[in-house]
Amino acid sequence: MAKKVLILGAAGQIPSIVIPKLLKETDVDMTLLARNAKSRLTASDPKRETIVDGDINDTSKLTDVMKGQDIVFSDVPHAEAMSSVIKAMDQAGVKRLIVAGLLDVDDTVVGPFKKWNNDMIGSGYPDTKKAYQELLDSDVDYTYLKMTWLYNDKNNENYKIIPAGEPFKGTQVTREAIAKLIVSIIEDPSKYQREDIGVVEPGMENLSKPSFY
Repeated sequence: MAKKVLILGAAGQIPSIVIPKLLKETDVDMTLLARNAKSRLTASDPKRETIVDGDINDTSKLTDVMKGQDIVFSDVPHAEAMSSVIKAMDQAGVKRLIVAGLLDVDDTVVGPFKKWNNDMIGSGYPDTKKAYQELLDSDVDYTYLKMTWLYNDKNNENYKIIPAGEPFKGTQVTREAIAKLIVSIIEDPSKYQREDIGVVEPGMENLSKPSFY
């Protein structure tokens, strides 16, 4: 039986790469949830894609959609959404979650890049740091991707993993590389269970900012 994957925030940029990649490279069935999803998403393969209009913060509806899913991928890392996802997973009996998250939620970015990053994001992401901590404190089998600054390049799927707690230096990574990693975890859910990992492009560790800035 094909794996069932629920994608939250399915109209986002990373899901827009993950979804066709899953269709092409796996046999998983997908449920795609987003606000105003019917007007923002079109199923390439209606037999394998179910589009659902919904608000990730509506825990009751999310729980109903969650039932029977094997893996959840969330492109929405913020606090209210994270709380809703964790509650819905508990209520639906689903354990495996992949989150496209943000860098420096654990204050591991170092060097000149840290100053540049702080200057760019101002006061940071206290809401997302709260969500990150809530996830770590939960009983969900999560993989939290601390993604550095993102750009698109269809010819570059290269990524490097920075284990939790290690200094975070990489300034950039492609969305295509992130999608490749997410698909690999969906194919083998034992990868990176209950781990928060940095994802960067190899060779970009010693820059003070992304090359596209």
